[in-house]
Amino acid sequence: MAGPIYDGFVPGRFPIDAYGNGGFRFAEMSHKGSILALPSGISKWDVDDAGALDEAAFAQVFAEAQEIELLLIGTGRNIVPLPEPLAWRLRDPGMRIDVMQTGAAARTFNILLAEDRRVAAALIAVP
Repeated sequence: MAGPIYDGFVPGRFPIDAYGNGGFRFAEMSHKGSILALPSGISKWDVDDAGALDEAAFAQVFAEAQEIELLLIGTGRNIVPLPEPLAWRLRDPGMRIDVMQTGAAARTFNILLAEDRRVAAALIAVP
């Protein structure tokens, strides 16, 4: 991944230009680690393994839930189902969720973003 490394928050809605090698590229920047792509912008996400997914990991998602129609959750190289109570908690504010591999989630996010859909993504970085 080339380009500057950004380790914080980028306001606005941007497609994911690349993923892999432990991070993501978006908005002409690179970020090592996982990210949340929310209506307010893209920020680092302190989750590096699907086993760490719990309600606290989605605090920023819950804060913006009214702006999200569909939350894509990229769980790494493999699809890892969410614990049922967490899945129901995420659906509670009216969001739909879809759990998939990170690559598929990033590609789907880009398509739906281009269609101006109310989509967000929680993406665990893949090596």
